[in-house]
Amino acid sequence: MDFRQLRQFVQLAETLHFGRASAASHVSASALSRSIRQLESVAGATLFHRDNRTVALTRQGETFLRWAREVLAGWDEVRHRLLEQSGILQGEVSLYCSVTASYSFLFELLSRLRRDHPQIEIKLHTGDPEDAIARVLGGHEDIAIGARPDALPAGLAFKPITRSRLVFIAPAGKALQPGLQRRRPDPATWAATPMILAESGLSRQRVERWFRELGVAPRIYAQVAGNEAIVSMVSLGFGIGVVPQIVLDNSPLAAQVAVLGVRPALLPFEVGLFTLEKQLRNPLVAAFWKVQVAGARRAPD
Repeated sequence: MDFRQLRQFVQLAETLHFGRASAASHVSASALSRSIRQLESVAGATLFHRDNRTVALTRQGETFLRWAREVLAGWDEVRHRLLEQSGILQGEVSLYCSVTASYSFLFELLSRLRRDHPQIEIKLHTGDPEDAIARVLGGHEDIAIGARPDALPAGLAFKPITRSRLVFIAPAGKALQPGLQRRRPDPATWAATPMILAESGLSRQRVERWFRELGVAPRIYAQVAGNEAIVSMVSLGFGIGVVPQIVLDNSPLAAQVAVLGVRPALLPFEVGLFTLEKQLRNPLVAAFWKVQVAGARRAPD
């Protein structure tokens, strides 16, 4: 077996789809299939259950995947150290963030990284910000941008970029119940108000805590993935939502919603970079980690 085969195996283990894995590995599906069979022959075990429709890791495949990731990470670290000693940082760093983060922070981060290390390439993936930590912990990404949880998982490093308020939003120009516009929330009004909330994650936890302290259960109209979808549904008049202020600052629908001055305010988000602590030994990740975002906005608490 060689590193090329191990990378192909990891691609297939992560996508569980021969077409996508072969495209990402720049080989044909038949060549990928042969490579996997060779690995299974050398390992002496079946690594995947596969038929005409599905692909799934076997128990032996899950064990092999952990080992393959460790081997590839170790090789990458040695290779990067050798490049560092030669005075050149060259290679690829995978980065995960939401669409909002991509145009809030990424331009400045990547501009500064490219200025100092022009041969470092960034492999960017975007998606739900609530998945940022899991993507890093699962070994799918080197670095992710997301909101810091109340407690960091063991082995995870965090570098703050900015803070953002977490705000209640309502449709702009629409008459609201008087109880929603009071500085002190009215429990009866909020209990009857349709809410559009994130399916899970930090904002959902903080909203649920806010309602518990108010002594009522939220009337949930919709649970969605992604803050942009919350802004969209609120602008159409479906209910009241909760999003980070930074999302509004970059939303094309910002003029279609209004921020409610509700007290007590929700705790703000601290947004920053995540990586595994052991990844900071990787010179490429360390170089990205040292980049400063001078122009990041810091919203009031």
